[in-house]
Amino acid sequence: MSQTVRTRPEGSDRPLSEAYDTALLDLDGVVYAGGEAIAYAVESLGTARAGGMHLAYVTNNALRTPDTVAAHLTELGIPAEESDVITSAQAVARLISEQVPAGARVLVIGGDGLRVALRERGLVPVESAEDEPVAVVQGYGGPELPWGRFAEACYAIARGVPWFASNTDLTIPSARGIAPGNGAAVEVVRIATGAEPQVAGKPLPPMHRETILRTGAVRPLVVGDRLDTDIEGAFNGEVDSVLVLTGVTDGAQLLAASPKHRPTYVDADLRGLLTGQPEVVEVSEAYRCGGWTATAGKDRLELEGEGEALDGLRALCAAAWTAAGDGTCELDGGKALARLGL
Repeated sequence: MSQTVRTRPEGSDRPLSEAYDTALLDLDGVVYAGGEAIAYAVESLGTARAGGMHLAYVTNNALRTPDTVAAHLTELGIPAEESDVITSAQAVARLISEQVPAGARVLVIGGDGLRVALRERGLVPVESAEDEPVAVVQGYGGPELPWGRFAEACYAIARGVPWFASNTDLTIPSARGIAPGNGAAVEVVRIATGAEPQVAGKPLPPMHRETILRTGAVRPLVVGDRLDTDIEGAFNGEVDSVLVLTGVTDGAQLLAASPKHRPTYVDADLRGLLTGQPEVVEVSEAYRCGGWTATAGKDRLELEGEGEALDGLRALCAAAWTAAGDGTCELDGGKALARLGL
């Protein structure tokens, strides 16, 4: 796939909730963290929905079923139906169903989300390598997943059974900080077997395909907090994206982003759906957004001016991404980010 290299965040004269028909929203780190709604999420999503934007919740977390996720969102004050939720469990179940016979047995290393998704595709979840599975599927099983489940996966894979993973996110945000994700568990099985799984979740095409099939989105906007899943997934699907700074990505990581990790827009939180986006303007090899002007020096990024911190970050992104081209910016942005409190 060939795409123009993004060198700055884009502007938008219209609120994003009007410019796009469907928001493809990540959950952890965007809508909630540790089960509690992130600040401004409930009000912002309610306003976007009332204005006609379709809200779809797209998560790499394969543990919970769509109806459970929808019920949780509704309890938080974000009305949602089961059909509004798309999970990596659904994406990987479709991927498996296209490669094995109907009614085949699949060894599940994970939670109920995987089991429900497999049954939806006419497959039979089993719990042991001795149950003659024709595939192994691994997804996030929660912090209490027994170590012995990894052994079951290894036994089956060693016999030549194909291995699938819902996603490979190494970490997930929680109320207490950053915790190991399914990718960390996948690494355990990979190290033990030397095998490689087929992966369905963000940022890979099976998840984007599942999302479009289930939502019917015509002009979707991916909304996420992770560069390597949400934003890269939007890049792979050739759709626009907005990065919100309520999850795992910080300013330094954003400035160092490679082309596939550069979002279309940058905002603090989900209030960004309800507004336009300021334009970043090039002025004599410098980049201006709001009251800030950023330049790429010999060793570091420079920032002058005052105003909204996010405008300064957008200007810095333009300076950093332009300097990096199709690579990664290695200029020191620490002092500039400190000025912004980021």
